[in-house]
Amino acid sequence: MENKAEKQYQIRNRRIQDAVELREPDRVPFAPLVHYFVAKYAGITFQEAMHDLDKLGAAVEKLVQDMRLDSGLETTFRLLSWAPALKPLDIRQVLYPGYGLGPDRPLQFVENEYMKAEEYDDFLLDPTGLILNKVFPRTYGALEPFKNFPSVPLSYYSRMTPFAAAFTNPEMIGAMGALFKSASASLKILQKGGAFAKKMADQGYPPQFTSVVYAPFDYIGDFFRGTRGIMLDMYRCPEKLLATLERVYELLARAALQVPKVPGVNMVFMPLHKGLDGFMSLDQFKTFFWPTLKRMMLSLIDAGFTPCPLWEGNCNSRLETIADMPEGKAVYWFEQTDIFKAKEILGNRICLRGNVPATLLTVGKPQQVKDYCQKLIEIVGKGGGLILDGGIGIPDEALPENVMAMVEAIDEYGVYR
Repeated sequence: MENKAEKQYQIRNRRIQDAVELREPDRVPFAPLVHYFVAKYAGITFQEAMHDLDKLGAAVEKLVQDMRLDSGLETTFRLLSWAPALKPLDIRQVLYPGYGLGPDRPLQFVENEYMKAEEYDDFLLDPTGLILNKVFPRTYGALEPFKNFPSVPLSYYSRMTPFAAAFTNPEMIGAMGALFKSASASLKILQKGGAFAKKMADQGYPPQFTSVVYAPFDYIGDFFRGTRGIMLDMYRCPEKLLATLERVYELLARAALQVPKVPGVNMVFMPLHKGLDGFMSLDQFKTFFWPTLKRMMLSLIDAGFTPCPLWEGNCNSRLETIADMPEGKAVYWFEQTDIFKAKEILGNRICLRGNVPATLLTVGKPQQVKDYCQKLIEIVGKGGGLILDGGIGIPDEALPENVMAMVEAIDEYGVYR
């Protein structure tokens, strides 16, 4: 006989799966993305959450139980736990609490041209070599000596001797020492994260996301070229950009499809940044952004995963284009897009997620939140196919009573049977 936790796990998992597959679940699922709000709710600083993994685990567990969530929020643990592993590397791509920012300031991404426009050919020839020799030294201060990292493809047979000798350089020894410190911290983080996910599963909470995958355009734009750089590349070197996006698709898809699946919904989080209205035209979207994103999603679906792209911004003009997906196989999470219009266009094909506004959750009143959730449930959730969430998850500054109002709205209006 199933114990209580096993039964609750199955109920929550089925609830989410029914929503994804456009059936009416027992009630609307509530498994929001949460970042620093978990620290605020538990009464610890953002810095404590990122550096004390025991406090972080206790904070996430408290939120899951108090707000009666449908997942164990292991994603929140992963999102906030990596600081001890990155500090030894002197990362330049982010600032976070205790590393360039005060104890209660949310992390800030530092966008830059970590790969130059003239280096596309190098990426296409040998992406690993470019990342080791160019991108790592620009991204991590401790890895600046990697600019002299010897060529791996040329280190065959007896040429392994000069390859190995290159690591006797004092600067390289220092860089490898920083990597070892990061590796030690990383192993502890992964072990703690795995133990936390198992603990929550044993309590009856299924995982929120199986993995995270980027759209190829965002991968290059976010981490290599920067927004300004990649936008110029669409005009100055479109052929090389398109060829690079194809190569990135192959690399990312191969890695994504190797992630082990778990029983039930294997949802893959896909944060989308640069394919929205205001960043590029619809024609550019159809040329540069959508083709490789669509292929990535279809590859995930074919392998038994459920892609969940978060459209961060407004994509009203793209709704007809992005409707080209198999029925009941994906979740579209909208921030500022007209979700009611999206229901009309996508509702019979794709489960929708969102989109309680951040402003409402941070400065609104509980009744206003509840009223908006009621509208979402009655219109977007009609017939199923809705996962309730904030427009971009629960804001760090959200009022706890407003988040609880979302739970109460589901209790009052989100029960199907």
